[in-house]
Amino acid sequence: MANETFFITGFPGFIASRLLRRLAESGDRFMLLVQPALAAQAGRELSNIAEQTGTPLSHFEILPGDITEPDLGLAQNDLERARSGSTILFHLAAIYDLAVQQELALRVNVGGTRNVNHFAQSLRALRHYHYVSTCYVAGKRTGRIFENELRHDAGFRNYYEETKYLAEGEVEDLKSQLPITIHRPSVVCGDSHTGETAKYDGIYYLINYLLKWPSLLSNFNIGNDDVSLNLVPVDFVVEAMTALATDRSAVGMTLQLADPNPLTTRELFNLIARSLVGKEARITVPARLVESSLMLPPSPALSGLPHRGVPYFFLKQSYDTTQAGQLLAPHGVNCPPFSSYVTTIVDYAMSHPHLS
Repeated sequence: MANETFFITGFPGFIASRLLRRLAESGDRFMLLVQPALAAQAGRELSNIAEQTGTPLSHFEILPGDITEPDLGLAQNDLERARSGSTILFHLAAIYDLAVQQELALRVNVGGTRNVNHFAQSLRALRHYHYVSTCYVAGKRTGRIFENELRHDAGFRNYYEETKYLAEGEVEDLKSQLPITIHRPSVVCGDSHTGETAKYDGIYYLINYLLKWPSLLSNFNIGNDDVSLNLVPVDFVVEAMTALATDRSAVGMTLQLADPNPLTTRELFNLIARSLVGKEARITVPARLVESSLMLPPSPALSGLPHRGVPYFFLKQSYDTTQAGQLLAPHGVNCPPFSSYVTTIVDYAMSHPHLS
């Protein structure tokens, strides 16, 4: 018999789908909040997951709804069954877009999380509420960011950061009432084993820049030794959340799912260059010149890096992972070094120039 009933938002999104695939191996049951417009896609994804995991389709239930609506837009009978049966809640649904407009970001990231919080408070059998945030709630802060730190007045680069910060604050305030774990992934990239990804941003800006003309561009390193770009493969994030799904020792914790030993942008450039052309750059371009050049009007068309993404390659910010490391170690989960999977994600980007 199944021991848990998971209620998950954000399906059939990339991370939520992979999380469900891993959790389904346990034989538990799942209620999936799905926007009506995505119901057909969700059904196809569920069929694949059921087949891959050997899990009966009867263990999954799609509940049409929307986090931006009161009671998550659920039909009354669905709402009541979810309230009485859900034991583990995962809230992943959000707008993950650095260019998101303020009104939409507030409605989805803040208002949606507030609605999920209200829903969580109504769950009569709730044993664990997992909220997925981001390391970038740190905004424009610099230096070492610790897992137990949130509040600051340093400001933000965009409405994505700001609204995830506001949303995490509302979840944090509920820790005294509910069994909550907050997960803060850093920059998520493709699967470390297959390279699969759903979006080309973050490190892919650099990969696709080099792919434009590898033999020439790889000679001029546009990274620097002052800034690290913290990368985590999606499979690590999923494995971490799966391992802690029912781990009571994680209750009350905020965990930064980040690489404890991130590489500098100069090191990242050289690893990618080596995977493409078998050699490192001969010249390192001064960081100040690179940054100013990337902010020129024609730069996005030439480099593939939109202006909104430029600051993240010059952000002097690092993330402490002590609490996450201590909790994940007994489960045998740790973040693989970028050097161990760089060729995998570069090969995937080369063979999939356009994502569906």
